[in-house]
Amino acid sequence: MDVLQRVVNSMAEAARAAEVPIVTGDTKVVDRGKGDGIFINTSGVGVVPNGVRVLPTLIQPGDAILVSGDLGSHGVAVLSVREGLTFAGNVESDTAPLHRIVADLIDSGIDIHCLRDLTRGGLASVLNELAVAAKVGMMVEEPAIPAREPVRGACELLGLDPLYVANEGRFVAIVPAQQAEAALIVMRRHEAANQAAHIGIVIDRNPSMVVLHTVVGTHRVLDLLSGEQLPRIC
Repeated sequence: MDVLQRVVNSMAEAARAAEVPIVTGDTKVVDRGKGDGIFINTSGVGVVPNGVRVLPTLIQPGDAILVSGDLGSHGVAVLSVREGLTFAGNVESDTAPLHRIVADLIDSGIDIHCLRDLTRGGLASVLNELAVAAKVGMMVEEPAIPAREPVRGACELLGLDPLYVANEGRFVAIVPAQQAEAALIVMRRHEAANQAAHIGIVIDRNPSMVVLHTVVGTHRVLDLLSGEQLPRIC
């Protein structure tokens, strides 16, 4: 019951911070030894404002690729707790409500072509899915991708790639190139996006492919995640 109370209090705190109500709930019973504490599934319901269209098919060559913050903190934080690992530096989950940032972008007149949260499969998998859906290529600059040093160090130690590690409070936005700087200014006004960065562009060659321009000046293809994501989040 102590664990349940702590979880419910955390849910209530998060709901208040996001200014959303929790309107219903359900319970399930599983066989003894078949569960791992508590399972919680959520569904969010919202309203898309009139005149707002955000679709992968709206992505165009020349568009800017933006991320709302540093990558990989959530996955590394989950792994450290599950496996009892400790890393230099304090790695905390990046979980955060993002609707205010998106609403601010819309209210500021940013012509958002596409938005995606960077959860399962991380940045690399999401960009691949968008490139396939829009039938465009994408060029990403590795030095521009934000990731905290403790996360980079933990990933290097464990053989993980921060570009494939799950996030919870991060998203990628595809906007017209001429609006990229204005969009970053809007995003950085919010604590959850104060490290927002312009990491690449949409190109009209290599359709359905994501290419990474590395820190040493070479290029490599970022494929979809193969195998099971580590750490397993969902």
